[in-house]
Amino acid sequence: MNPSDRNEHGCGCCRRDFLGAVGMAAGGAALEWTGLAAAGEAPGTGDAPKKEPATVRVAFLYPPSASMRREGGWWSWPGNDFDAEGRQAAYTEKLGQIAQKLGVRIDVDAKPLVAAEEVARFVAQVKQARPDAVMLVPFHNRIFDRVNQVIRELAPDADKAEPGTGIPVVVYSCLGVKHGSIKGYQRPGCHFIQSLDNFEAMQYAVRMVRARRVLRQSRILSVAGAGEPKQAVEPFWGTQVRSVPLALYEAAVDKTPVDDEVKRIAGAFVKNAKEVREPKEDDVLMAARVHVAVRRIMREQGCDAIMMDCLTRGRLLPCMSFMTLRDEGIAAGCENDLAGTLTLMLAQELFDRPGFQHNPCYETEANHYFASHCTSASKLLGTSGPQQPHLLRNYAHTNIPTCVPQVLWPEGVDVTMARYAPGKSPAMLVYSGKTVKSYAMPPVGGCRTNVEIRLDDLADACDVKGHHDVLFCGNHARRLRQFCRLYGIRAVT
Repeated sequence: MNPSDRNEHGCGCCRRDFLGAVGMAAGGAALEWTGLAAAGEAPGTGDAPKKEPATVRVAFLYPPSASMRREGGWWSWPGNDFDAEGRQAAYTEKLGQIAQKLGVRIDVDAKPLVAAEEVARFVAQVKQARPDAVMLVPFHNRIFDRVNQVIRELAPDADKAEPGTGIPVVVYSCLGVKHGSIKGYQRPGCHFIQSLDNFEAMQYAVRMVRARRVLRQSRILSVAGAGEPKQAVEPFWGTQVRSVPLALYEAAVDKTPVDDEVKRIAGAFVKNAKEVREPKEDDVLMAARVHVAVRRIMREQGCDAIMMDCLTRGRLLPCMSFMTLRDEGIAAGCENDLAGTLTLMLAQELFDRPGFQHNPCYETEANHYFASHCTSASKLLGTSGPQQPHLLRNYAHTNIPTCVPQVLWPEGVDVTMARYAPGKSPAMLVYSGKTVKSYAMPPVGGCRTNVEIRLDDLADACDVKGHHDVLFCGNHARRLRQFCRLYGIRAVT
């Protein structure tokens, strides 16, 4: 490879030894392997991790309504006119539809649980089978002692067990079934829903379980450094990290000819852009060659996501490729940032939203936050959404001919910002806000894509923690905190 294809000089948005208040560091050129569980040398190519669908075991809890009424018994909340059996049939049908839509397995017990020994038998079966989660659907106010029995056995309090060691429990209580406080259910390992036939909330609960399973069965390709390929596992998520040297990537680009596929991709880059500023035809073709090479090495290494020591790659910058991957629902992390890449994956799985991993800045006079980086997805509303207007620009920090996107974020839309913090006690930064504007560059400086945000959660925008936080469209902060609670992740604002 021609040495001039690489930029050997640093720039203003290079890796920082940035430590946030929750102990999270920025991503860097070389992956920090401390804290990862080593898995030896990387196996042969093409051996993608085995994928199994998430499984949820569902049980309804209530006494037989007909027998109680026939005996003249007192039917506590939800009252005598509540058709528990009919509601179970309707919910079971909806759960089947959710399973089909999300591609998961939901096993519903036909017989409702009533007696303590029935619940004990259910718990024993769950401990033996170890599904990804349990969903309990109580239809009687006085059955909640049985609900509590299951939670105590399967999802012990966080101070009595390591996060992630129990089996998560989702409780769906139809509005009007239970009276009194539910605060005791809002704790790690448990997700409590109380709403009227809210199947969207039920579906999100299952989606949380699926997201956890997907990350556990995924592999991230880390392209950085030199030496032999190696593999490790992120302890909390169980996500594999396979590291390959930059030389492999450079060779893959060198071996990619300007063929019909490359020309088609380059043509799409130009056609879909609002404007082409600095890049010449050769620059766009190089960006297309990079994308073909990235997809090939991901496929050869059996990987579901990618991150790269991309900052000083010069003409081999993967910014256009990373935009395209994110548009397709594939996480692509800048600067070999593992925490950022995991956050990108989580946002995609939970909300079908590609994330914008970025550098932080602060507009002090308006008390706004300013996010900036040299790549962003263009389908900000998800894989089936429209592309946002974007320009083809050169990389903002070098004179080497390059092609990167400048995505113009829409004004006035709700956004969520997050970043996963690994460690013995995993944490997640979570913020919400609304976009104000994307600036022309110049006059604004920084990286090519930028967006100013008015935050909801902080009196002072300068209090935002973290570096390389991930921004995505939609106000999903409350939902993300629910996910964190279910899996024992400390949510921090």
